[in-house]
Amino acid sequence: MNKKKFLIAFVVVFVLLEFTNLLIHNVLLMSAYEANKTAFREMDAMMSKMWVMYVVDFVWSFFFVFFFTKGYENKGIAEGIRYGIYIGLFVSFVAAYAQYVVYPLSYSLILLWFIYGLIQSIILGITAALIYKPAEAPVAQTA
Repeated sequence: MNKKKFLIAFVVVFVLLEFTNLLIHNVLLMSAYEANKTAFREMDAMMSKMWVMYVVDFVWSFFFVFFFTKGYENKGIAEGIRYGIYIGLFVSFVAAYAQYVVYPLSYSLILLWFIYGLIQSIILGITAALIYKPAEAPVAQTA
């Protein structure tokens, strides 16, 4: 494993995850959240616990990149897209639809959580693929 590239990819994925979360949840889904507001904490209460979300995202980003490196095949952006689809289906589909069963949320919000989460995972997979490369083996010199 190229530890330097792993660390860079991990940090960039974390920052990009936070940026895309801000875009998704504070811009794209704001009206859907307003329509479902009785299912959520008040904003002040939610913000007082937001540090937990940052810790979760930090850990998630670490494992997102870690798992990517374990299956790394050096196939470029296509590998990142494929990995993003796998993780997006595994995480976003499962999380969104499990919430549909438990909480009184509209189906449209659940569907958007899944779709945006899938897109987000693909973007993060492409990012990991563009940044991470294992250490190159030294090339032997011929005399």
